[in-house]
Amino acid sequence: MTTSYDCTAAEERAAGLEHAQRAIREHKCVVFPTDTVYGIAADAFSPLAVTLLLASKGRSRKMPPPVLIPRLNALDGLATDVPAEARRLAEAFWPGGLTLILHAQPSLDWDLGETRGTVALRIPADDVAQDLLTLTGPLAVSSANRTGQAAAQTAADAEAQLAESVEVYLEGGPRPAEGAEALPSTIVDATALPLRVVRQGAISLERLRTVVPEVLGVGEEPDAAEDAPVAEAPAAEEPAAELPVAEEPAAARAEASAAAAERNPGAGTA
Repeated sequence: MTTSYDCTAAEERAAGLEHAQRAIREHKCVVFPTDTVYGIAADAFSPLAVTLLLASKGRSRKMPPPVLIPRLNALDGLATDVPAEARRLAEAFWPGGLTLILHAQPSLDWDLGETRGTVALRIPADDVAQDLLTLTGPLAVSSANRTGQAAAQTAADAEAQLAESVEVYLEGGPRPAEGAEALPSTIVDATALPLRVVRQGAISLERLRTVVPEVLGVGEEPDAAEDAPVAEAPAAEEPAAELPVAEEPAAARAEASAAAAERNPGAGTA
């Protein structure tokens, strides 16, 4: 049975978080606010729950969801061979609108879909989201909407699309806040060096380069990056959709990143 909680009220928020934690433990889906839009979440380590999440959205395994984490120290538990440059970006922009595509820890017992051995990680800058993640641990999260429909900016919007495929709806008011621009996260492929932006979003290339000067913009090559203009963020049609998946690093990396970005124009993460 679907239940909705008003997380702007302290007592109802506590009850909602407790119910959401229980639902995640039971391999069910929940909807909650993030700093971009509302996300639908499932236990990242439950193939059954991830399958339910994708089915709720009408997505296939070819569109694996990113994973939201509660703390920076979770990075090394989920990813391996993390470049120092990626770590500096995480320290500078997490929590916030930056998603890093990294090599997944090979020992992890999970199945997010056709990830090609990678995982896309982010820490959201939202109190309700962080409270839930602290209770549950890493969550597979996608935008709380049916494929092709507008991203939900309230839990009520999400419920109108996802209905009883979700166990718990946590209502926290509009996301982003009223008057704020709905931008997706910026996605950086950190599976090889130099780091490469594969989708421009909330964190501009100029800001990224204050931390890692050599990071490449969308479509840039290493010899052109130094004098290239800063890319502008595209209009966000669905700010919290699934992320592109990086190929294993080598010559195919740029081609794979471009194809992924083309497959998800304007896409973002919850």
